Amino acid sequence: MASSSTNRADALSAAVLWTIALGIGAALAWVLLDVVRGAAGATSPWLTYLSSPPADQGASGGIASVLVSTLLLLALALAVALPLGLGTAVLLTEAATARGDSSLVSVVRLAMHVLAGTPSIVFGLFGGVLFVEVLGLGYSLAAGGLTLGCMVLPIFVRAAESSLRAVPVEWRAGAAALGLSRFACLRRVVLPAALPGIAAGLVLGIGRALAETAALLFTAGAVLRMPSSIGDSGRSLSVHIYELSMFVPGGEAAAYRAAAVLVALLLALNLGAAAIVRIGQRHGAQG
Repeated sequence: MASSSTNRADALSAAVLWTIALGIGAALAWVLLDVVRGAAGATSPWLTYLSSPPADQGASGGIASVLVSTLLLLALALAVALPLGLGTAVLLTEAATARGDSSLVSVVRLAMHVLAGTPSIVFGLFGGVLFVEVLGLGYSLAAGGLTLGCMVLPIFVRAAESSLRAVPVEWRAGAAALGLSRFACLRRVVLPAALPGIAAGLVLGIGRALAETAALLFTAGAVLRMPSSIGDSGRSLSVHIYELSMFVPGGEAAAYRAAAVLVALLLALNLGAAAIVRIGQRHGAQG
């Protein structure tokens, strides 16, 4: 009797989980189909669209300057978040492994949790004061990239720390028994094992950075011209989509086409991260 009740509970749980998974998949397919349908009416070739400058406030022409600004913002954000985030996660993990969760570790971890849930508009106001005014960067890609780096940092730290802490303690003990130093153990055992989770956290952070609009309006601006340096103002893809859909007459079709590029860029980044994980795991196994 108990076995039959357990089987029914398992079947019900599986049905609920499959329903949720299918619902999420259907929602994603709906969004993608809507974006593809909206971008399907474009007449100019995609290569021309990607390499041509915008015209008529972005309603016509291409998105060359917008794409360059987006990639520069993303590169700056990753240059800030990747070393700082990975270093923070390693320090938190090693400190907790060596001495347990001290007060400092708990405070830093709590700060990361709070920052990860902070609204983007707050980061925009913070970046507008610190980077734009106090540091004198003005409305620029540098200010926008640094602000995005601050937004990506807590998400990446949380994911990287969770992945590092999930590595079995026995692996560290085995590496120490083989005579490896803590640094060698971290480089050759812990980091390769935690690489999938670290890459997942990085992809989540990149997704937030690419989709960000409010914070960039306060820091990077919305200028359409091609940036000549990170000191120039620029418009990201997300800001471009917002401006076209809200303020440019007849810009809906162009907004859909820019949205299709943004989705394709996110997909390419996810596939690239998966490839990096496979390569890292292969090298780690060989090492």
